Amino acid sequence: MKRFLPVLMGATLSLAAATSALAIERGGSMAFARYDDSAIIDPVWADRNPDLWLINALYETLLRNGPDGSVVAGLAESHDVSADGKTITLTLREGLKFSDGSPLTGEDVVFSLERARNPDLGPWAGLLGSVESVKAEDNTITLSLKQPDPTILSILATFNTGIVSKAAFEKAAGATDQEKAQAYFAGNPVTSGPFTLKSRVQGASMTFARNPNYWRSGEDGKPLPYLDEVNFVVIPDDATRILKLQAGEVDAAEFIPFARVGELSADANLKMELFPSTRIVYAPINTRETKADGAKNPLSDAKVRQALNYATNKDVLIKLVTFDTGKPMTSLMSAATQLHYGPEPLYPYNPDKAKELLGEAGLSGGFEVKLTTLAGSADDATLFTALQQMWAPLGVNLSVEQVDNPTRGEKNRSGAFDIHTYGWANDVNDPAQVTGWLGYYKQRQAVGTGWNNAEFNELFEKSNSEVDPDKRREEYKRMQEIYATEAPLLFLFETPFATAVSRSVEGYVQTPLGANDFSEAWRAK
Repeated sequence: MKRFLPVLMGATLSLAAATSALAIERGGSMAFARYDDSAIIDPVWADRNPDLWLINALYETLLRNGPDGSVVAGLAESHDVSADGKTITLTLREGLKFSDGSPLTGEDVVFSLERARNPDLGPWAGLLGSVESVKAEDNTITLSLKQPDPTILSILATFNTGIVSKAAFEKAAGATDQEKAQAYFAGNPVTSGPFTLKSRVQGASMTFARNPNYWRSGEDGKPLPYLDEVNFVVIPDDATRILKLQAGEVDAAEFIPFARVGELSADANLKMELFPSTRIVYAPINTRETKADGAKNPLSDAKVRQALNYATNKDVLIKLVTFDTGKPMTSLMSAATQLHYGPEPLYPYNPDKAKELLGEAGLSGGFEVKLTTLAGSADDATLFTALQQMWAPLGVNLSVEQVDNPTRGEKNRSGAFDIHTYGWANDVNDPAQVTGWLGYYKQRQAVGTGWNNAEFNELFEKSNSEVDPDKRREEYKRMQEIYATEAPLLFLFETPFATAVSRSVEGYVQTPLGANDFSEAWRAK
């Protein structure tokens, strides 16, 4: 289109930009109701979603993720990857400043990336495990890698590589890096992102104020963000968050229960946003030859696992659990994940095919299966009841075991389960994270299933140093095909991020990784 209609497309885009710029209003504040408070918003030490999803509001990265998930320029205006894939050269923008007006330099970048890759600090150092050294000369940053790493550009756009002020951080009180990070966060830190932390009442509220020195410009040519402040109010109860929103006491509320989406969609004062996400709901299947008690495990046969998938009516589950806001899984990863391959939903409901496969596996007479669920989870209870009814005609006697989250995790690690409920959302905009977690045996035994496929493992290892994008795409396609056929999971559904927003607010986005992006949010007065 762009090649055939250059004049028309250019005129259309210019008109759209002009209209957008004229419509945008600057200033004011936005009140955002959260389900939980942040403990520490620090690129290195944050490890909970309420922390992780706000890091980029305070700390900018060298590269950024564009609206389509592609890597675009951030604090670095350009970057280059050497032919052998082992040297990454980035050029910082001129005139960058932190929120306190001090210059943001290569020294700050080296300090931040050295913190991020230090294995003694925080949970995310492994994301930069390929980095041998980080050096800065004026505005040029050079990363030398131990081996080619096709994920490195995505990691440089990930929260853990956010740039902090070396001078300000080192002045913070504390004997260790973690103590300094806590003190830094508590003391209204110097930031590099679109906002600064203005105030905080632990467990109750937090206010972000616009960073007057942020580098990006808005549609009107002036520096972002448009808002003066974002006020966060912690309201754990779903119903209360919604009541506050409907009463106009807050301008947005996150994690709207799917059961309320239809109601809020009909509210003339609200926009019910269903943001595309990388969140998947699935159930790992124990594929080991024997169970933890030594008994023969019928689920070790791929035909049995395929049969259970065919016997599961995903459309019914999506209606019951997500109230039709979800969609069937088409791969081991969400459709919003880079290099996703899945032309159609996996294992459409086919009870006749399920019976045929169980017959081929010698289990036409049925067998016992236990589903381990999370105690107190209404969604898990719904899943169990539905699966029990769906599988009963096959002679599958499904029983339930309700446990707390730590116990479920321990059962997953030890293999002491048949099938259990689980969910996932990507932290990194690259398929290596979810693929390694769910399928690579050497990393947590393929999400605890014990599934160990030599071809898959070899492809995964090869893909982690493959710098040719086309070859890597083919490797991921093949891995997803293998995984779909072997079915070490019950492939259930993907769900969106459900956030309800006042109609006066524009431009707020929750990214597929879950991050709250207020940088281009504004409100009509």
